[in-house]
Amino acid sequence: MSNQSKAISRRKFLSQSVLTAAGLVAAGGIASCSRPEAMPAVKGRVIGANDRINIAVIGLGGRGAGIVDTFGAMKGVRIKTICDIDENIFAGYVKRVVDAQGDVPMTSYDLRRVYDDKDIDAVTISTPNHWHALATIWACQAGKHVYVEKPCCHNVYEGRKMVEAARRYNRIVQVGFQNRSIIGVRQAMKFLHDGKLGKIYMAKGLCYKPRDGIGRYPDSPVPKGVHYDIWLGPAPLRPFNQNRFKYNWHWHWDYGNGDIGNQGVHQLDVAMWGMNKNEHPVKISSSGGYYAFDSCQETPNTQTAVYEYSDGSIMQFEVRGLYTNDENGITVGNLFYGTEGWMYVNGGQWKTYLGRKNEPGPYSENAGPDADPTNLAGAGGGGHSDNFIYAVRSGKMTDLTCDIEVGNMSSALPHLANIAYRLGRTLTFDGKKEQFTGDRQASRMLTREYRKPYVVPESV
Repeated sequence: MSNQSKAISRRKFLSQSVLTAAGLVAAGGIASCSRPEAMPAVKGRVIGANDRINIAVIGLGGRGAGIVDTFGAMKGVRIKTICDIDENIFAGYVKRVVDAQGDVPMTSYDLRRVYDDKDIDAVTISTPNHWHALATIWACQAGKHVYVEKPCCHNVYEGRKMVEAARRYNRIVQVGFQNRSIIGVRQAMKFLHDGKLGKIYMAKGLCYKPRDGIGRYPDSPVPKGVHYDIWLGPAPLRPFNQNRFKYNWHWHWDYGNGDIGNQGVHQLDVAMWGMNKNEHPVKISSSGGYYAFDSCQETPNTQTAVYEYSDGSIMQFEVRGLYTNDENGITVGNLFYGTEGWMYVNGGQWKTYLGRKNEPGPYSENAGPDADPTNLAGAGGGGHSDNFIYAVRSGKMTDLTCDIEVGNMSSALPHLANIAYRLGRTLTFDGKKEQFTGDRQASRMLTREYRKPYVVPESV
């Protein structure tokens, strides 16, 4: 057979395979059944330097496309399974995986069936926030390594349980704070940590992203092919509503954390990192509201948060979801203030200004991914995902640029601010106990009431 004939035959096979996969999707994909809230712990296989890593992508909306494209392009990595509660989108994602890597992935609408597959080495989790913790804990118990999007948890309690699960089962867990693997940001952080701006006494994060109102829609029947009970998971049972589904779940407390916990948490992570804090703040206040639109959105579109640390340093954060000016040309980024000058970080670019005369100081315009071979697998062009694969191969959590412990500390920041916002008062926090001081009502909001069987357990 000629090479041209072979190529045509391969294309025909892949095309038929996609159609077959789409047919399986229409028939229900991999079957699901009820499952106890805790899964039996198993050991993952030891991965050699040259072994292929099989991954499953869980959650295909929003970030799912980027994750499929990124991991699908990596050498030595195979997307074996894609998983989402909406079967209607499977065919398009099957094709996307085939285009990226040539292999036809399996499909499942229930992540628990994915965890049953002993061939899966690692999973990526890009579900709504309210699923991040339980999906990660179950994955660790099943012997899988985890790449989980930000914020790593829906509340403070969940983040601590995720850390405990990663350590107990010795799993690599990377949190999707991608700034941690951008070379320009890493250079800026080193500049700050080396004391080049003196003592950093204040940092500010900006999330100036105008967003339209989402309106109001009546409850409606669950769309065919959507497994709504699984989508709800740990959240309360409510009728299906399109405004609480897809992207707009971000703006409802049951599932999301508002823009401070959506875009904002990236900049909170950078602010905490630049201030070199490995501790929780001791005092938190937050105020704001939802302005301009009549809609069912619960979270604020305008919010200011202030965090005070034990040494008296301050971190500020602002969400401006309507129409606004920028700050020094920045709409989404960070400002740092030291005793010798100040810095802005905008994407991967940063610049400093020094002294009373505000004279331009050192700067960098390198906005690309970190190319340090000790951090990256070198398989997909550099960056945060490669760092995760590198650490999975090495088996060392210290190789991660954002291990779950660090990711948990940053993820707690929007949760603490949201509690202060919802209660309308300044709160004092005991970081070692991870409880508010003298405020039982606030401390109850550090966790949630879980809907069985989707319970984040006390003992993982």
